[in-house]
Amino acid sequence: MKTTTKFAIGSVAVIALSAGVAGVTAYAMMEKNQANASFYEAFDTASPLRTAAFDASSMQPVDLTKAAESTLNSVVHIMSIQRSKIQTIQQPDIFDFFFGDGRGRQQQVQTPEQRGFGSGVIISKDGYIVTNNHVIDGADEINVKLHDGREMKGRVIGTDPTSDLALVKIEGDDFPAIVVGNSDNLKVGEWVLAVGNPFNLGSTVTAGVVSAKSRGLGANQVESFIQTDAAINQGNSGGALVNAKGELVGINAMLYSPTGAYSGYGFAIPVSIMTKVVTDLKQYGTVQRALLGIGGRDMGNEVYPDEIRKEQKELGATEGVQVVEVTEGGSADGILQKNDVILKLNDSKVKTMADLQGMLAKYRPGDKVKVTVLRDKKEKTFTITLKNSQGTTKVVKQADMEILGAAFRAVPKELKEQLNLGYGVEVTGVSDGRMKDSGIRKGFIILKANGKQLRSVQDLENVMKAASQSADQVLFMTGVYPSGKRANYAVDLSQAE
Repeated sequence: MKTTTKFAIGSVAVIALSAGVAGVTAYAMMEKNQANASFYEAFDTASPLRTAAFDASSMQPVDLTKAAESTLNSVVHIMSIQRSKIQTIQQPDIFDFFFGDGRGRQQQVQTPEQRGFGSGVIISKDGYIVTNNHVIDGADEINVKLHDGREMKGRVIGTDPTSDLALVKIEGDDFPAIVVGNSDNLKVGEWVLAVGNPFNLGSTVTAGVVSAKSRGLGANQVESFIQTDAAINQGNSGGALVNAKGELVGINAMLYSPTGAYSGYGFAIPVSIMTKVVTDLKQYGTVQRALLGIGGRDMGNEVYPDEIRKEQKELGATEGVQVVEVTEGGSADGILQKNDVILKLNDSKVKTMADLQGMLAKYRPGDKVKVTVLRDKKEKTFTITLKNSQGTTKVVKQADMEILGAAFRAVPKELKEQLNLGYGVEVTGVSDGRMKDSGIRKGFIILKANGKQLRSVQDLENVMKAASQSADQVLFMTGVYPSGKRANYAVDLSQAE
């Protein structure tokens, strides 16, 4: 949907802070409130913050002990467990190249149990915890240890890989919820604390200042990081970044390092993004993401090639976001044009693409925003109704397996040997639902769904959930019946309001 331009940044790596179930994950990818969103309203922000560098009356450094004391009880240790599994590995042959049926030499291997560690923040008294998606991604079991030593099982409410956030629930009441502040009020140079569980050591507090805001790293699809020099390391992922009042202003997510350990700067997801994401996860099960429908790039980047720098110079702006593509059918289609420079969103200045992403992350499809652009060296303001990835303003629902109206299992070893298959998911029963509507019958073995090889029912569920939120909302299945007959089906996943 959008065009991005990537440039090398030397040997320095952007590293996710948790020791995830598959090891440390290296990322290389790139408010308006609703009246009925009661969960969102729980994140009331406090009065405007003062700069926390020094106390104006004494000119002494701010005392951070109260902020640390009030935060520690709200930050938990998270252990994610991925159980041992038996996996079938095969070397594809010429038949797999042409037919995609997974033929070839097969070998079964047992993967060891894997454990990862990270942090989380209790955001409500009834046990809702926010953490990073990469902390719990792929976990079969989640254990949560509170600061007072209690250990509890965690249940995933929803995840959002796009922003690298996840919502987890522990059962109980009267948990020590953190006070949520307002990241928009943070100032560069303001004191902050990073609280988490680095290197699996347990509760740890470090102090530093806000080094920058709205930092884009190309690590997530939506990002507008708070940069800080408070020391954060592996295991801090999902932990709290708090201001001098002890208010949550960010969720620690990444470090910038040539070694894999702290070497100067860490990055946190601002609560302005977090509150919207976790509210949607609780209310809808998936994030209602509003898209402007453009591909863009920052103005005035010194590392751009000469031809791009020359093109931008002719546009007459030194900062903002250059529109390089307008998505057909998207929010800005017919309104914005290529080479418009976006200067403001609802009167808030837009300096970079990260700025724009952070602002848009607060809105839902159907919301109207004012966009000020520089076109032909003249400022113009347009009102745009934001749409979702499907080009509508409807609520996006995440489909579950029940919509398919079928039962599944991984293809048994005997049947794979009989049909000379290396993988697949068998349809063991069909009732009323989308599979029956598409003509799929009992016994069909799904080899691929939307181009992805299926080795387990979980693989099918993952592909289906992604497809349900795509623009097409279609699941294309390729497979074979036990008779040897091959078949292809298109399963409609769209849901009525």
